[in-house]
Amino acid sequence: MLEPADREALVARGRLCRYEAGRALCYEGQLPNQVMLLRAGRVKITRTTPAGREVVLAFRGPGELIGEQSAVDGEPRSATVVTVEPVEAVVLTPQAFRGFLADHPSAALTLLRSMSLRLRAADAQLVEFSSFTTIGRVAARLLELSDRFGREEDGAIRIDFPLSQEELAGATGSSIESVGRALQTMRSLKCVQTRRREIRVLDREALEALHAVG
Repeated sequence: MLEPADREALVARGRLCRYEAGRALCYEGQLPNQVMLLRAGRVKITRTTPAGREVVLAFRGPGELIGEQSAVDGEPRSATVVTVEPVEAVVLTPQAFRGFLADHPSAALTLLRSMSLRLRAADAQLVEFSSFTTIGRVAARLLELSDRFGREEDGAIRIDFPLSQEELAGATGSSIESVGRALQTMRSLKCVQTRRREIRVLDREALEALHAVG
């Protein structure tokens, strides 16, 4: 979302780092110590319930920022960020990031728009969790992931994301068992095809219908 000159200025203030899959980049409750601009690879953002269950709040990919909220407000991290595949990122200190925003007002406005979009998405997800069935919530996540990470392949959309059934359950506020049943129903309706950590959307319109029914 940044203008080319702003992107170059942001990258110039950081250092390039690489992380293997399964690496925690920051933890919930941790004091802010860095902001990351993802250049390659994807991460999941999670929180842990009092019962110890992992809830997946979002997935982030190349071009997106991690840790900017804590860098701006100075509050502890609100979530844990874990790589789901090898990641390459430009890492800045909170001070460097705030200095960049002060020197580039247009980038600060872009950041506000980005945070506003995320807030709207979070509000929509709250409504979804409170009113949709498991199959409606799973359909919503698969549609979102196919839009963001989908790749057309042999007449289908392959979700190019190493997503486990447990992570899909955490992203839909559902149990693993109910997500398994929802996927079984989708397979029987020829909506999707699943393999280990791989999902292909065969019939997007049918998946949209399941989402609409809720």
